[in-house]
Amino acid sequence: MMYHINHTIGGEALISKIIRILISFLGAILGTTSYLSLEKFFPQLSFGIENVYLVGLVAGLLVGILFYLISPWFFNKVRRFVKILDTEISKYPQTDILLGVVGLIVGLVIAYLIVGGLFGSISGMPLIKTILSIIIYIFMGYVGIKITLKSREDLFNISKLSRLSSSLGKDKSGKKENAIKSIPPKVLDTSVIIDGRIADICRTGFVEGKLIIPKFVLNELQHIADSSDDLKRVRGRRGLDILNIIQKELDIEVEITEKDFDDIPEVDSKLLKLAQVMNGKVVTNDYNLNKVAQFQGVEVLNINELANAVKPVAIPGEEMVAQVVKEGKESNQGIAYLDDGTMIVVEGGRKHIGETINVLVTSVLQTSAGRMIFGKPKN
Repeated sequence: MMYHINHTIGGEALISKIIRILISFLGAILGTTSYLSLEKFFPQLSFGIENVYLVGLVAGLLVGILFYLISPWFFNKVRRFVKILDTEISKYPQTDILLGVVGLIVGLVIAYLIVGGLFGSISGMPLIKTILSIIIYIFMGYVGIKITLKSREDLFNISKLSRLSSSLGKDKSGKKENAIKSIPPKVLDTSVIIDGRIADICRTGFVEGKLIIPKFVLNELQHIADSSDDLKRVRGRRGLDILNIIQKELDIEVEITEKDFDDIPEVDSKLLKLAQVMNGKVVTNDYNLNKVAQFQGVEVLNINELANAVKPVAIPGEEMVAQVVKEGKESNQGIAYLDDGTMIVVEGGRKHIGETINVLVTSVLQTSAGRMIFGKPKN
């Protein structure tokens, strides 16, 4: 530790000596050049000695020795001045000092342009031009400092607004990206694709996230579309058309995954396994698949439950208009339907088949397969 301190002190002393020597050398050069310049105007300074350069070197040597002797005193004064200046500067905010320096530089540049424009083409009167130039430089520097310090609040507000807007933009984009990443993908099964209502739901914008269409579901749809059974063939082709609509016409991300589970033979089981692997949700209208998914802990979005949830709620005692279209299972019953397909069982409605009557609601039965309304003719 002591060696380190002594080494540091010795290094500082060496640097101080080197600086003193450099200052002495600078003083010698300054003394020589100053003497030679003055000797041209005042020849008597040569003291009658013919070798003027020798006198100049002697003058430079004397000035260098003088600089060497007074350099410690000069260093102490400089250190004291710097210390006082640092104490005074520390009383003011750093931002004010920085703005003041910027304002001073701008003011001096403007003053330089003004002086060049005013006195550039005027010859003579060097003393007056010098005095006026100094006044202009001092005045413009002062004006530049005052203007920047007075407008610092506005400058800070502008910078704060820019930082705030940029941070808000980043936060919003970051939150948006995080929100998109947190939305679970939706795995479509065969039945909900053939049903077709998923395209209408996606068109309304209520479905968020990515739609996942497994390759084994596409294979099943292709197999159904190539069936010899006319009904199955129509259903399969309808499912393929719905997929084309979702992929090409709707503004929603669709991904066809090649992931398959060869050890699982059933398509429904593959769907549930895929949803578990992708942390997604199964979209279906299959009642049995819904129950199995609930048992395995896989989240399911049932289109039928959604349709029932948005159907108009009918309450006992409410009156509605319906057309009885066929007989019911029980005697004297008639069956009618609302526009959304909800079935109405009308007690005593058999005799009104083919007629549009006012039905008074007596009860409502809600099941996962749909809603049934029971009523009777109002009259």
